[in-house]
Amino acid sequence: MASLNELIAQKEALELEIERTKKQNRSEAVAKVRALMDEYGLTAADLAVKRGPKPRAGKGTKVAAKYRNTATGDSWSGRGLQPKWLKAALAAGRKLTDFAV
Repeated sequence: MASLNELIAQKEALELEIERTKKQNRSEAVAKVRALMDEYGLTAADLAVKRGPKPRAGKGTKVAAKYRNTATGDSWSGRGLQPKWLKAALAAGRKLTDFAV
């Protein structure tokens, strides 16, 4: 059975070999990428990737009113639940198109 010192020495030797292999593989990969870039005429700018979250479209923006009560000035965008004033008017026999802006 190997002693603790021998095992530590083996571990250090393996770690050095791992680092050398990583560097060799990395340099080979860089060479392949450069060859492909030369072959296809690419630049570093062509490989740039924008990172980060994409901005949400329309978040926090107000929507223009589609329906307006001319008597009170109340309005509704047409999204979400119908407001009480519109429900009451529709129940009284008026049409939704009567309130269109």
